Amino acid sequence: MSVISSQRLQAIDALRGLVIIIMMLDHVRETFYLHHQVSDPMHVQEVEPALFLSRSLAHLCAPVFVLLTGLSAFLYQQKYDLKMTREFLFKRGLFLVILELTVVNFAWTGQFPPQVIYLQVIWAIGLSMLALSLLIGLPQKLQWLLAIGIIALHNLLDQVSFQGVTGLHALWSILHQRDWIELGQSLRLRTTYPVLPWIGVILLGYCLGRSCFSLGISVAQRNKRLLGYALGSITLFIILRLLNVYGDQPWLSLNSSVQTGMSFFNLTKYPPSLLFILWNTGIGVLILLALSKVEQSAWVKPLIVLGSVPMFFYILHLYVLKLLYVIAVEIWGANQGQYFGVSQVSYLWLIMLILLVALYPVVQAFSKFKHANKQIAILKYF
Repeated sequence: MSVISSQRLQAIDALRGLVIIIMMLDHVRETFYLHHQVSDPMHVQEVEPALFLSRSLAHLCAPVFVLLTGLSAFLYQQKYDLKMTREFLFKRGLFLVILELTVVNFAWTGQFPPQVIYLQVIWAIGLSMLALSLLIGLPQKLQWLLAIGIIALHNLLDQVSFQGVTGLHALWSILHQRDWIELGQSLRLRTTYPVLPWIGVILLGYCLGRSCFSLGISVAQRNKRLLGYALGSITLFIILRLLNVYGDQPWLSLNSSVQTGMSFFNLTKYPPSLLFILWNTGIGVLILLALSKVEQSAWVKPLIVLGSVPMFFYILHLYVLKLLYVIAVEIWGANQGQYFGVSQVSYLWLIMLILLVALYPVVQAFSKFKHANKQIAILKYF
């Protein structure tokens, strides 16, 4: 069993590493391509296909991270027990929330004290972990019911609003409505990642962990169940998308087949729609299965290294991008309105690849340090 567990973790880390690379591409876009901003969902008649593809690839990142967080929580519980898992989820969730409010937000805004705090993916994962710490003791069938119910039904709440209702507006903005929360005259919060659907995704990951990774389940059984989820999720996405009546904003038949295809896959991330979750978690699980087949290959090893220290890499690349942006503006000056920007999407991919090569030795060194010093408790959060 220990060998199987090791293989499982390698494939999971490899998938984390892959989506981290995709995430960095999107953050390069948010640093150097904001003169071509994209909405959520995108306006496909105004967005070039290359930019649409790059942004759509990035949609994989948050669902895969959150799903794997839930799955990893179950693997942690197998190694320890329910009480220790709850404590770990609570402590790490609280740590991530604090990290988002301080270190991560400063990387985005450069403001201290901050005037705006963006409550983004680390915040959402942190709150989801806090919620999961309360939910993992429930009966298994109830966990499945809650996970599926939240993911399937939360779009029914899209029109609910508590604008102007003191207290409820802030709570609802955190849970389901992307909005601003005013804290006095000098501080505003932006709930970029409303957390309710992500609680459904993290609980789904935990349930998949129990269903597919429990001790005694063979690799063949595990892969069959994972494949069943992935194909079922993608099939349900296609059916619901063709029906075009629920789960996201409708797609349109447009002037060209390319634009029509873009409209079909133009999904809502903030908060993540039912169809967004079905498509991206389905694709993510398929990639996990593919990586599990080749995890011993030499080219997968760098992905495993990156995925073994995701928080370290996340913080590192944000600050490097901020530094590069400041340097670029100092050298060339701001253009394209208030932004410094590159002229085409291909340059975003080039910058991402250069950064990946430059940062990998630092990440590799930290990964070795982390695994050689497991007695340092804080390192397990990175």
